[in-house]
Amino acid sequence: MSTRKPQRSDAIKAGPDRAPARAMLRATGLDDAAIDKPFVAVVHTWSNVSPCNLNLRDLAQSACAGVRAAGGTPIEFNTIAVTDGIAMGTPGMRASLVSRELIADSIELAVEGHCLDAVVVLCGCDKTIPAAAMALARMNLPGVVLYGGSIDHGTLDGKAITIQEVFEAVGAHGAGKIGCEQLAKVESHACPGAGACGGQFTANTMAMVLTSLGLSPMGFNDIPATHPAKAEAAFRCGEIAMACLEKDIRPRDMLTPASFRNAARLVAATAGSTNAVLHLLAIAHEANVPLVLEDFEDAARGTPVIADLKPGGRFTAVELTAAGGTTQVARELQTARMIEDTPTVTGLSLFDELKSAMAAPEGQQVVRTVAAPIKARGGFSILYGNLAPEGCVLKLAGHGRLHHEGPARVFESEEEAFAAVQSDGIKPGDVLVIRNEGPAGGPGMREMLAVTAALVGRGLGNDVALITDGRFSGATHGFMVGHIAPEAARGGPIALLREGDLVRIDADSRRLETDADLDSRRALWRVPEPKVTRGALAKYARLVGSAARGAVTDESLHIPSRSGETA
Repeated sequence: MSTRKPQRSDAIKAGPDRAPARAMLRATGLDDAAIDKPFVAVVHTWSNVSPCNLNLRDLAQSACAGVRAAGGTPIEFNTIAVTDGIAMGTPGMRASLVSRELIADSIELAVEGHCLDAVVVLCGCDKTIPAAAMALARMNLPGVVLYGGSIDHGTLDGKAITIQEVFEAVGAHGAGKIGCEQLAKVESHACPGAGACGGQFTANTMAMVLTSLGLSPMGFNDIPATHPAKAEAAFRCGEIAMACLEKDIRPRDMLTPASFRNAARLVAATAGSTNAVLHLLAIAHEANVPLVLEDFEDAARGTPVIADLKPGGRFTAVELTAAGGTTQVARELQTARMIEDTPTVTGLSLFDELKSAMAAPEGQQVVRTVAAPIKARGGFSILYGNLAPEGCVLKLAGHGRLHHEGPARVFESEEEAFAAVQSDGIKPGDVLVIRNEGPAGGPGMREMLAVTAALVGRGLGNDVALITDGRFSGATHGFMVGHIAPEAARGGPIALLREGDLVRIDADSRRLETDADLDSRRALWRVPEPKVTRGALAKYARLVGSAARGAVTDESLHIPSRSGETA
């Protein structure tokens, strides 16, 4: 008598009625034995447009081999990626956050459309990582995520450099501080090969998040893209997906309120990308886990910065890996009782994983103890006030300021603001206001790295502030407020600011405010004409919700019509 367990994929391959499907499967090279085994999706975001996803097709072959070794049949899919470092500062950046939803949707459709049994997702650039987690949370099928790894840092004049230094060099060049030859040297040395951007920017922050959520095995995401051990990690992920299928371990077993608290703590402790706030809210939405913006304030206020990482610190992601990686950060927080024990995709608990991992090398300088932190509180704060009734995110990485007050310099787009910076139109004390760049108004909630890096490059990083309903790159540092909600295009108060209005940002009181009489201006405001009227961006603009809830596309969320009324 056969002991074969029923498989989800039997819906497409078992019984006389499925002979046509089996005929097509045979055409791909599968035989009876392969068709009889569990079907495991191996989904990756390979592209050769940038280094971020360049190694994923090769890693997919290793993951497929791991699936086969564990008794499964891998079914490979490719989905898209939008590379932020290339799209930054251009109209193409509007596609970045939108791609998160499309990638999650495409993984769901490919897996559900073929009734597959388990999933391995290989991801690289910024939005591919949360998209992988969103898809697993939504489908709740046995699965695992592997980040393709960080790029190695470049070296120039004996110093480690990343893409961050290139963006800042653009500002320095515009200010006349460096010439074309030096700019070209920075450009040509910053990115030496495959892998995602090399600081604690969004990709590496989210890779750490997925480890702390339990969706990625401890230490696997830390392995740099070009390290020989990365292929073995991918092989093991194929085996782990099969083990999850056998033991019925599912993503929502790991995605608990405690694991989200842990993730927020690790972001705070590493002064990681503020995009993690947006993405964790979106993942929690898919997992039906209650998580709100204010939870991130609790995490940041109660967690010191202990990792000395770019953009505000000294070291790169590869140097963090050499110093013990995510494991070392988590161990220090565990020692201080700042994180909780939670399940992981390996079947072991988080604390068991930490216990079994190798010790950090003696004398490492990247990760400090909680008792001797770099900063007493985490790298971001959640503010409210009459300019952000639903909340916003203040980035605190890389400086000690907690207060700024100055006149508003109002711009209706990132391009307008960048032009003003490069033409020496911004002065110390100013508050740059970039609006109509939110999820719906952008559409796509572009990152303002071109502007923020230009400010740093021109020597204004510590003398001005910037507020926006858009986002910031993980490489941004300075006194920056993003994710302002409601956004301008949905009638948020930021839409009512005028040139010269006094704007006050106070991290101590957690307020973003103006003394201007906004109420008197409300009657004059009109919903702006959409920037895009057809295609994916227009569809996203109609469906997307508030940044304060993760900017997810969910028709149950508040969606105003063109008249400003609720649709």
